[in-house]
Amino acid sequence: MAQLEGYYFSAALSCTFLVSCLLFSAVSRTLREPYMDEIFHLPQAQRYCEGRFSRSQWDPMITTLPGLYLVSVGVVKPARWILGWSEHVVCSVGMLRSVNLLFSAGHFYLLYLLFRKVQPRNKAASSIQRILSALTLAVFPILYFFNFLYYTEAGSVFFTLFAYLMCLYGNHKTSAMLGFCGFMFRQTNIVWAAFCAGHVVAQKLTEAWKTELQKKKGERLPPIKGPFAEFWNVLRFLLLYSLSFKNLRALVILTWPYFLLLCGFCVFVVVNGGIVIGDRGSHEACLHLPQLFYFFAFTLFFSFPHLLSLTKIKAFLCLAWKRRVQFFVITLVSVFFVWKFTYVHKFLLADNRHYTFYVWKRIFQRHEIVKYLLVPAYLFAGWAIADSLKSKSVFWNLMFFVCLVSATVPQELLEFRYFILPYLIYRLNIPLPSVSKLVCELGCYAVVNFLTFYIFLNKTFQWPNNQDIQRFMW
Repeated sequence: MAQLEGYYFSAALSCTFLVSCLLFSAVSRTLREPYMDEIFHLPQAQRYCEGRFSRSQWDPMITTLPGLYLVSVGVVKPARWILGWSEHVVCSVGMLRSVNLLFSAGHFYLLYLLFRKVQPRNKAASSIQRILSALTLAVFPILYFFNFLYYTEAGSVFFTLFAYLMCLYGNHKTSAMLGFCGFMFRQTNIVWAAFCAGHVVAQKLTEAWKTELQKKKGERLPPIKGPFAEFWNVLRFLLLYSLSFKNLRALVILTWPYFLLLCGFCVFVVVNGGIVIGDRGSHEACLHLPQLFYFFAFTLFFSFPHLLSLTKIKAFLCLAWKRRVQFFVITLVSVFFVWKFTYVHKFLLADNRHYTFYVWKRIFQRHEIVKYLLVPAYLFAGWAIADSLKSKSVFWNLMFFVCLVSATVPQELLEFRYFILPYLIYRLNIPLPSVSKLVCELGCYAVVNFLTFYIFLNKTFQWPNNQDIQRFMW
C-alpha cells in the first residue's frame, strides 16, 4: 500500500508540474516584459546576476530582503557555466521566473510530507486523502498564480513550509536556518519561525497539562464551574508552569535556535529602524484589527466544503442562543473594532488591477453599514475555524492564534497574499476531510485558477493617457 501511495503521488506531482510548465509557457509568451511588482524585482535580480551586489545598486522601492535574488542567481548562474549559455539568456525574464516554477514543485512535495507527518495514518483511504490534500493546497489559487510571476511568494512559502516540516521532525537547528531563509524572502515570515518554536512549547505544555489533569483526577478535587472555567484553569496552569525554573530551562534547551533567530530579528529591526526596508511610507504598521475578520472570511470562502454546512450553521446558532450574553458582548466588541480600527490603504482604492479593489468597491463601499452587517458572518467563520481545529491542543490553538494576529493585524493593506501562509498552516492541521469534500475543493480551485489565468491573459485593458497594457490579478 505504501508503494502504491508513492506511485500515486509521483503521478500527481508529474502531471501537476507538466500542466504548470504548459501554463508557464503561455504566460511567458503573452507577458514578455515585467509586470506590476516585477518592474522592481526583475531588474534587481538582473543586477545581482551580473555581479553588481553593492548597496548603491539596490532599488529603494523594494521593501523585502534579497533572498529571492540570491537564490535566483544560485539557480540560473550555473546554467551559464554548465551549458555555455550567455549571460543575457540566463538572466532573462523567463529564466528568472522559472525559479518560482521550481518552487511550485517543491510546494507539492513539502505539503505531501507535511500531511504525512501531521496526519499519520495507514489506511488506504487516507493515502488518497493525503495526496488529494497536498494537490489541492499546491494549486491553491492565490499561491498558484504567483508561481508564474517573479514575486517573493513562492520562495517565501517554500522555505517556511520546509522550516515547519523540519520542526515536526525535531530538527530545530535546520528549522531555524530555513526560517532565516524564509525571513530573507519576506520579513513577516519571522512570525512563522516563532510559530515553530511555539509548536515545540505547545507540545511540552500539553504533556504537562495531561499530567496535571491526571493528578486532579487522583485528588478528586471539585471542578471549577462557570463559562470561563477552562480558561481560568489553563491560565493558572500557565502561570504555575512559567514560574518553574526547571520548566523554563527545558523549553530554552529545546527552542534556543529559534530564540537566536528572534534575537537576530530584533537586532535587524533596531539597526534598520523598522521591519520594512525601502519604501516604508507605503507599508507602515498599524493596529488593523479587522484584518483578522478578513482572514476568517477568506478562509471560509476557500474552505467552504469543510466549514460551511447547514449542520454547522445550526450548531453555531444554537451555541449563540445558549450563550447569548457572551455572544452579544463579543459582537459589540467586534463592531467596535470594525468602527475604530478599519484602515483603507491608498493602494486598495487606487489600483483597479487587483481583485481586492473590486471586493472593497462592490461590498464594503456599497454602504457604510455593510461592514457592520458582516460582523455575524465573521463570528461564524471564526467559530467554524476554531471548531475545525478542536482536535489540536488548547496550547497549539493559542500559539496559532497569536501568530495569526501577529502576521495579519499590523498590515494596513488588505492583500490576499498576506493570508497564504496562515491559511496553509490552518489547512494542514485540520482533520483529513473526506475524498468527496477534497474533490469538491480541488474542482473549485481548478475553476478559479482557470478563470484567473484566462482573465489575466485575455481580458486586458488600458488606463486613460497610458498606453501600457493592464491585466487583472490577485
